[in-house]
Amino acid sequence: MGRAVTGPEFYEGRLSDYLCRLFQEWNVPWERLEVAPQRANVLARWEGTPGAPVLLYDAHQDTVPADGMVIPPFEPTISRGRLFGRGACDVKGGLAAMLAAFARLAQTRPTPCATVVLSCTCDEEATSLGIQHLTGAWSAAENCYRLLSRRPDYAVIAEPTQLDVVVAHRGAVRWKLHTRGRACHSSRPQDGVNAIYRMGRVLRELEAYAAALPASRPEHPLCGPATLSVGLISGGSSVNVVPDACTIEIDRRVIPGERREDAIPAVAEWLQERLDFPVTHEAPYVFSPPLDDDRNGPLSDRLLASIAAAAGPHRKIGVAYGTHASRVAQAGVPAVVFGPGDIAQAHTEDEWIDLEQLQQATDIYAQFAVDMAKL
Repeated sequence: MGRAVTGPEFYEGRLSDYLCRLFQEWNVPWERLEVAPQRANVLARWEGTPGAPVLLYDAHQDTVPADGMVIPPFEPTISRGRLFGRGACDVKGGLAAMLAAFARLAQTRPTPCATVVLSCTCDEEATSLGIQHLTGAWSAAENCYRLLSRRPDYAVIAEPTQLDVVVAHRGAVRWKLHTRGRACHSSRPQDGVNAIYRMGRVLRELEAYAAALPASRPEHPLCGPATLSVGLISGGSSVNVVPDACTIEIDRRVIPGERREDAIPAVAEWLQERLDFPVTHEAPYVFSPPLDDDRNGPLSDRLLASIAAAAGPHRKIGVAYGTHASRVAQAGVPAVVFGPGDIAQAHTEDEWIDLEQLQQATDIYAQFAVDMAKL
C-alpha cells in the first residue's frame, strides 16, 4: 500500500510459498514468477477437454493493512455463520473458493470441462503489478508464462460481489500535485511564499471541479457518475518555517466510455484558468482502466445460469470500485467479476465473510468450468 516495509511477514511471499506447496501436493502443473522483490504471481493449470475453452480464474494474494482492526486480524474465527479476519472478504474467501473448485476439478476430472488456469496474482491493492505482468506477457514477443502461453478465452475475477456478476466498473487515475513557495522565518512570513496557502486555493478549485464533474458527462447506467477526491496532503518542515512545498494526492474515478488519459489534462486546464501561480502534476502512479460491459454479455449470461442452478437468481451489476477485470478486458479477453462476500465488509475493522456464500461460490466456480465446455 505504498509503505516502506521490510521483513518476511510483509508482501505475499509466505502465501506464495504456501500456494506452491499446495499445488505440488495436488500434483498439478504450477509455476511461480517473481514480479517484484518478495512479490510473485503463482499459476496452476488443470487441462480440460481438448478443444474446450481456456478459462482464467484470477484472485489476488494481497490484503490491505490491519491497522485499526478490533478483532485479531490473522487469527481466523468462526461465529454466527461467518469467518472473521483480515482478508476474509477481500479476497481470501474468493481465493479459497477458487482453490477448492480447482482441487475438485483435478480430483473428479469431469468431462467435458474447460481448461482452467488459476492465477494467484500479487499487488492488487496498490499498483496492480501482478495482473499487468500477466496480461502484458500475452502480447510480448516471448511469453514468460509457461502455463498460459496465449490469451485465455474467458476470465472470471474473484472479488466480493454477493454472488452477483459485475459486468462494469469504474477505473482510477491517481497522481500527486505540488505547489511551490519560498521558505523564510515564520516571524517574517511576508518575506516568503507559503506553499500551503497556495495549496488551499488549489483545494477550493478542486472542490468546485469535483462538484461540477458528475453533471459534466452522462452517468453510466450501472456505475454511476465520474468522481474526484483529494485523499492525502503533506507540506512544510517545521512550524516556525514558512513552507516552500506542499503535496496532495488526487483520486479520479473514470467511468466506462471515458478516456483515463484525459483525466489529468482536464484538471490541469481547470486549475490553470483559475490560478495565478503554477502547479506541478506528476505522472499517475495508478492508471487503471474502467471495465465496460460491451464485450462480456454472453459470458455473464452463462455465468448467471450456473449461479442460478446453485444459489437462485442473481443479476448483472456495475460497481464503483476497480478490479483486475478491466486489465484483462483491455488485453482482449472477455472478463467479469464474481465471488462470495459483500464489498461493504472489505477493509473493515471486523472483516468477515458469510460461510454459506463461500460454499456456494466453490460449487459455482467448479460447475461453471463444466458448463463452459458445453457451449
